[in-house]
Amino acid sequence: MNSYNSDGGDFRRDNDRQTTGISRTNSILRMIFGIFMIVIYVGMGVLLLINFFGWDGDWAWTRYVVGIVLIIYGIWRAYRQIKGIDNPYMS
Repeated sequence: MNSYNSDGGDFRRDNDRQTTGISRTNSILRMIFGIFMIVIYVGMGVLLLINFFGWDGDWAWTRYVVGIVLIIYGIWRAYRQIKGIDNPYMS
């Protein structure tokens, strides 16, 4: 008889371990990237609101609008990150 196991045997278990490791690594990288982007969005919004870049003139109202929108979007991303909505591997 042939010593080959038709159900995959050890190969399938090894492949599952590798896939789990990749998923875990992918999940960690997604989490780090998500946190990084939250900091970028909220940080840029705050910098625009305090006029860090020195943009004055008739269009000053736009930096307030964009700053508020960036902060709100950063908070939304933080909520999604905490709830695990952004990362399908966390559920």
